[in-house]
Amino acid sequence: MTANPSGQWIELAVSCDPEAVEPIAALFARHGFNQGVAIEEPFTQDPDGDNFAVDPTGPVTVRTSLRAAATAPSTLEVIRQSLWHLGRLRPIGDLVVTELAEEDWANAWKAHYSVHRVGRRVLVKAPWHDYEPKPDEVVIELDPGMAFGTGLHPSTQLSMIAIEDELRPGDRVLDVGIGSGILATAAALLGAAAVDGVDVEPVAVRSARGNAARNGVASIVRVAEGSIGEGQPFQGQYDLVVANIIARILIDLAPALTEAVRPGGALILAGIIDVKEQPVRDAFAALGLSLARREERDDWVALVMRKPDVDQTPSERPLYSRS
Repeated sequence: MTANPSGQWIELAVSCDPEAVEPIAALFARHGFNQGVAIEEPFTQDPDGDNFAVDPTGPVTVRTSLRAAATAPSTLEVIRQSLWHLGRLRPIGDLVVTELAEEDWANAWKAHYSVHRVGRRVLVKAPWHDYEPKPDEVVIELDPGMAFGTGLHPSTQLSMIAIEDELRPGDRVLDVGIGSGILATAAALLGAAAVDGVDVEPVAVRSARGNAARNGVASIVRVAEGSIGEGQPFQGQYDLVVANIIARILIDLAPALTEAVRPGGALILAGIIDVKEQPVRDAFAALGLSLARREERDDWVALVMRKPDVDQTPSERPLYSRS
């Protein structure tokens, strides 16, 4: 292979037995750009991202990158020969060599993330794009930074649709797992009188506060680091509680989430992969909440649960779905 023009890269990758990782990483570090080496262990994970675990039975992939213009063909031959000798001791796969063009990743991402519809009325636009909203449209200017929540994930979209339908002007809203603040900001723009949000990740707290300020609702949206329940930042009951997390955490937080909903209020649960829907429904039904609504999109489910009014016998509202 001949050297490529400046701005081109050569990626080297090889799969190997776990015991061969260390010598291969040392070999790649000698030749890789800035001695950089990536080690990718195989893992198992539920579709919703829960139960992550390293799989010790699978091969490990080791990668490095070289500047093409500074890499002589003899360098690749040296690497191949070294891998061949190491392969006499432990199982090592073939060296995979890929030529890559250098990208301006920041600007490439900006070109992709422009304006998109999240709910029926709510759209999200990036700060670097202009958009003139149509009548009845609500536009959120969002810079997600490193926090989860761009509006592209089905669980966020299902949550937004439920907020549009359940929120009444003047409601108090609690967003548990606020992420980028997209749902909390939307609730404020849709007429909530007060929105509180919590997240266990400091980066999410910073992102949510920044996006609330960016959209002129910082006086409505309060954000704090933490969770929900006794000793947590926000206490009391709310007209509408939103929790777009994952099924296991929703079940763990079920008593606290239920307590946070005022009698007659609604609880939006999302981030639920379809195979884990029933345990979530059972957990909240056991606490006296009834299912008011269910929606599904691309194997993700959102549930709207309702808390019975005081002195009223709990009754299940008609179930309907737009899935």
